[in-house]
Amino acid sequence: MSNNPINICIVDDHQLFLASLKGLVSSLPNFNVIGGFCDGDEIVHYLTEKNLVPDIVLLDVQMKRMGGIETCGWLKENVPSAKVLALSMEEDEQKILGMLRAGAKGYLLKDIDPSVLQHAINEVYTNGFYYTEEVTSTLLKSSINGSEDSDISLKEREIEFLKLCCSERTYKEIADVMCLSPKTVENYREALFEKLEAKSRIGLVLYAIKHKLVIL
Repeated sequence: MSNNPINICIVDDHQLFLASLKGLVSSLPNFNVIGGFCDGDEIVHYLTEKNLVPDIVLLDVQMKRMGGIETCGWLKENVPSAKVLALSMEEDEQKILGMLRAGAKGYLLKDIDPSVLQHAINEVYTNGFYYTEEVTSTLLKSSINGSEDSDISLKEREIEFLKLCCSERTYKEIADVMCLSPKTVENYREALFEKLEAKSRIGLVLYAIKHKLVIL
């Protein structure tokens, strides 16, 4: 890892939590907090006006004005080198998927231990992504060790199904797109759960992202 400090922006609309998180992150070695913001509008205005590019953005998912997904999408479009770590009180599958689609490189619950946050920031900065087992309900072996899934072979229709899982379509809508019955799509899902050692749709999405089957 570089000896240069990792420049971090923090966005959260709970001011007490924001202040506490700024203090915590600033106290950790090699981290430099360059700004704290109460909503997406503030960080968009700040980065545009100052022409700054943070390395990491710790981003609250639910905010009253410009929310996490919208803010994450703006950052992906306008500051693509800034890596977003989403922060939430909720382990909600749709919110996790929404943030992943918007470009987040990780998703953390706010009740994590500070050591996990430190590790997650370093992992995202160094390796480009970090997802906890608690959030995903499945931490694919490939997310820990890329060589462990080198023997996995996916069929063309399985890859098509994986890509569609990364969209906002329901399983029924995926069945319609693939011209299959809902039962057949359910069989695809269960087969991939077993093959990829996943336990949820989020696990399938993580696999697709990691192996560049989709570009989010």
